[in-house]
Amino acid sequence: MAITTVPGSVPSPSLVFETLNAYQRSAALRAAIELDLFRYIGPGSADAASLARNCSASERGIRILCDFLTVDGLLLKEDGRYQHSPTSAVFLDPRSPACMSSISRFIGTAAMQEPYAHLADIVRSGRTSLAGEGNVEPEHPMWVDFAHAMTPMMAPMSAHLAALVLEGRSGPLRVLDIAAGHGLFGIAVAQQETQARVTAVDWASVLEVAKSNAHKAGVADRYETLAGSAFTVEYGGPYDILLLTNFLHHFDMATCTQLLKRLRASSKPGACVAALEFVPNADRVSPPMPATFSLTMLVGTPGGDAYTFAELAQMYTDAGFTQITQHPIPMSPETAVIGRA
Repeated sequence: MAITTVPGSVPSPSLVFETLNAYQRSAALRAAIELDLFRYIGPGSADAASLARNCSASERGIRILCDFLTVDGLLLKEDGRYQHSPTSAVFLDPRSPACMSSISRFIGTAAMQEPYAHLADIVRSGRTSLAGEGNVEPEHPMWVDFAHAMTPMMAPMSAHLAALVLEGRSGPLRVLDIAAGHGLFGIAVAQQETQARVTAVDWASVLEVAKSNAHKAGVADRYETLAGSAFTVEYGGPYDILLLTNFLHHFDMATCTQLLKRLRASSKPGACVAALEFVPNADRVSPPMPATFSLTMLVGTPGGDAYTFAELAQMYTDAGFTQITQHPIPMSPETAVIGRA
């Protein structure tokens, strides 16, 4: 439920109250996921009594929760019966291949939320209050949980990104997947081009998740791993396609450029390098999700940010890449930024 104000409108305290109570929205969604509510709503509609029986919950509690989710735009209600909204049908029904429910366990952890209790101090210092390098501390255990949790959300995006980087390319290809995590982006390339071989880089514990996913996808025989830091491990190569998904935003611009230079040195002539990022407009306040992602980076990293396309293009250019283009990913707040070696 987007909260907006109209310039010149009569001042109202509603926005203040809604923002201060925003924690109720995340708590309600996590409760609905825990109760498996979206499964029982299913493809039809249901009343509070039947939902309460299926969820092993009180009818009063289910009614109030469902009404709240309806106000929030996550359910629809007609004649006392609830049904999926277009959003919940795609992203919250566990029968949907794009279901994102698993990320609630990751985003809702105390480790992810605790730093926000100290946000004023973080704003004063300009960097995370977490120990060391925050979420980008070497071998941080959260990335294993992240790899497991984000797999359903990233599957549709990975297929689209693979199609973008394979455009005009076929045959034997070498693919480097930096900070591979769940591995789905490199795996999608290997699925769409049966002669592609993928080398995935990440921490050893995270790569176990990627290897498991490669095995499930039937591409394990063309999937290799390199354990270690993306900034120091020897990549080998050269590569035809280099993937850098959901990674640059964790670092300052100088560090990002340093990494891109390493990728440029491991690229074949004409190679494609593709980053996946939350890319706000030049005004930095739109669209809402890419723009507000900067706060996540402020809380969790020493110097990360949500970079505009102009800033990303400058990093690419400084690293020696050309023909830099951006490609919004359908049904996603993210954008692929592609350059050529």
